[in-house]
Amino acid sequence: MPAAQRKVIITCAITGAIHTPTMTPYLPITAEQIAEEAVKATAAGAAILHLHAREPGDGRPSADPARFLEFLPEVRSRCDAVLGITTGGGQNMTVQERLAAAIAFEPELCSLNMGSMNFGLFPALARYQSFVHEWERPYLEGSRDYIFRNTFADIEYILQALGERTRFEFECYDVGHLYSLAHLLDRGLVRPPLFVQMIFGILGGTGADPENLLHMRRIAHSLFGDALEWSVLAAGRHQMAMATMAGICGGNVRVGLEDSIYVSKGRLAVSNAEQVAKIRRILEELSFEIATPAEARARLDLKGGDSVAF
Repeated sequence: MPAAQRKVIITCAITGAIHTPTMTPYLPITAEQIAEEAVKATAAGAAILHLHAREPGDGRPSADPARFLEFLPEVRSRCDAVLGITTGGGQNMTVQERLAAAIAFEPELCSLNMGSMNFGLFPALARYQSFVHEWERPYLEGSRDYIFRNTFADIEYILQALGERTRFEFECYDVGHLYSLAHLLDRGLVRPPLFVQMIFGILGGTGADPENLLHMRRIAHSLFGDALEWSVLAAGRHQMAMATMAGICGGNVRVGLEDSIYVSKGRLAVSNAEQVAKIRRILEELSFEIATPAEARARLDLKGGDSVAF
């Protein structure tokens, strides 16, 4: 079957560590909200859920495994989606803090950023005159002088800590990250299939231009060939256009309130499920089929939801 005709795997990133509560009233904060959003996103068509945790009192990003445990069993009991846990965490978390939940709960899938990079959230400051919580403004301003760290030593540590128990969503913010992944493959530190999440539109990473998507797709295919399963996420207003292009070009897609708080120009998404339903509708109207969680597990060679530790 030609690659362009493969069923599209939809990933939904439920809350993330980028947006703050002031930006939208629909951002899930509490364990109950995260679980409900996750279940509804699955019902709308998401095969994979990418999960972060937050402090319930003020919405601050959290790496505490106890916070994850408040919603992981609930989500697993109510839907059959692949549950993926971040290893990216949030600003100023150590690699050990970022890995704590994944080590504790041994999920089917974890994210893994393929390098260190500037990660600028501070332009959002210009859009808000005041903030609901005291932490939000310094959190955004702090990204002006923030480097997300994932050195080769960090990546090797993550692979050693998790690689026997979980698979990875390799997050690639520029072409160099693809070559870093190829280096790890050459050394036998990762194994196919490689689930590559190409990321566009983050300040500090590759811009959300169609030419960049085509270039990264071409390089990824040249490096990984049949070992490649690729997906696209784009930040903010670029989300739906770049996801649609990815589907047309034979890739998979990611949406969710981590990546964009809007569902159309100037209109806040009222839920993650609304974004999932929209990209599903677009793809199905273009004659693409949507992959089920079982189909996603088979294509990504995942161990199954019964083998996690939560």
